Amino acid sequence: MRVSRPADDAPILPRRVLTDAIDAQIATALVADGRSTLRQLSQITGLSVSAVQSRVRRLETEGVIRGYTALVDARAIGLPLAALIAITPLDPAQPDDAPDRLAGLSEIEACHSVAGEDSFMLFVRVASPTALEALIREIRRLAHVSTRTTVVLQTFFERPPVPRQGPAEP
Repeated sequence: MRVSRPADDAPILPRRVLTDAIDAQIATALVADGRSTLRQLSQITGLSVSAVQSRVRRLETEGVIRGYTALVDARAIGLPLAALIAITPLDPAQPDDAPDRLAGLSEIEACHSVAGEDSFMLFVRVASPTALEALIREIRRLAHVSTRTTVVLQTFFERPPVPRQGPAEP
């Protein structure tokens, strides 16, 4: 039996922080291989398959495990160009709704609220410099923002968050 995907979208923020070593082991194993079977997780933790299944379901329900996905090489799917785009509202009095305005642009993989001169930092992937230029124009048009773009030349590593036991640091 394979671990199943949660039926509903998991919440963005977990309802609790991992404080249990076994839950941390399960989460760490699933980060390393999201296709791990319950039996494999059982062997890692020393628990029965049914106990592991119960814990995985609870971690899914509580939003600690937000889903399962395949990691795809961006170059292999025609998106070799990555960039970071800092955005700032043209009018500081305008509503802070840029994430809502930009959520429909599939080229944007992540939108982060940031401290400092800019309001948000976008991580994007596109097929070409021309596509990046078109995306920047669309971001400016939709969100009424100024942009500052940094093109990623090379990525040395990317990794998912690794679960740690205990309360999260502030």
